[in-house]
Amino acid sequence: MAKYIAQRVVYMLITLFLIVSITFLLLQFMPGSPFKDEKLTDEQKEILNEKYGLSDPLPVKYLRYMGNVVRLDFGVSFKYSNKPVADMISERVVNSARIGIQALIFGTFVGIMLGIIAALNRNSFWDHVTTVIAVMGVSIPGFVLGALIQQYFGVTLKILPVVYDKAPGRMMLSTIMPTFALSVFVISSIARFMRTELIEVLGTDYVLLAQAKGLSKPVVIWKHAIRNALIPVITIMGPMTVSLLVGGTVIERIFGVPGLGNMMVTAIQTNDYFVILAEATFFSTLFVTAILVVDILYGVVDPRIRVAGGGE
Repeated sequence: MAKYIAQRVVYMLITLFLIVSITFLLLQFMPGSPFKDEKLTDEQKEILNEKYGLSDPLPVKYLRYMGNVVRLDFGVSFKYSNKPVADMISERVVNSARIGIQALIFGTFVGIMLGIIAALNRNSFWDHVTTVIAVMGVSIPGFVLGALIQQYFGVTLKILPVVYDKAPGRMMLSTIMPTFALSVFVISSIARFMRTELIEVLGTDYVLLAQAKGLSKPVVIWKHAIRNALIPVITIMGPMTVSLLVGGTVIERIFGVPGLGNMMVTAIQTNDYFVILAEATFFSTLFVTAILVVDILYGVVDPRIRVAGGGE
């Protein structure tokens, strides 16, 4: 198992290096400048470019940036008065993570339960209901659903805050609608995967053998079938977890959540290079880490994967 994990860590570091490098190079071709104030003269813009090293040759900028990344120094923001980007991320990641974790927990639980119910009652009323929910959840864009529930529960019924509110006692209430809007896609995706895989697993030889041995149906389902059916669910939960933890960009804009997604949109609009690079690096790190965790969980859930990967 140690060798299996070590191999995945090496792959993760190589992947992260390539992602950060490519992102940096692509950003060099981004049109515009962070210094778009019409009040600035050409000379003043040139001085600012020199100060922040934006006019240096590409190899110099690349090596300096990669060296700073190793030291966890992501530079400063042009828009927010030279505020360190690392501080900005640390301040906002909590808001994004709070909503993302709530959506992940709620969506995963509901999705798995719906998938199990649909698989155990195949072609029944409950199976059709689950299928309709899954299709609607995937088809309806998150920003449309977010705007609808915001209008109904926030404006019409006035039972939930319309936008994110940091005030004590209202912060948790203000996360209900964005959490639900993010969780709908999670519910539909996991329900579909869980239903399909569980139906397939229930027809395998080892499940039939367990039934032939006289094991009760609950034992066969919970101990043998569901554990193996969770493998594809774990697969999609890795990338999904990252996207939820950093918050839905559009959902954050709709509900005014001061999170990472909202900050990324603002940085792109204002050409705030260091913020864009830092967030891209942060997102990439979370993503490859999630993939690593998924690979390790593969080895735990299914020993055959661990053996094939050189873990034993």
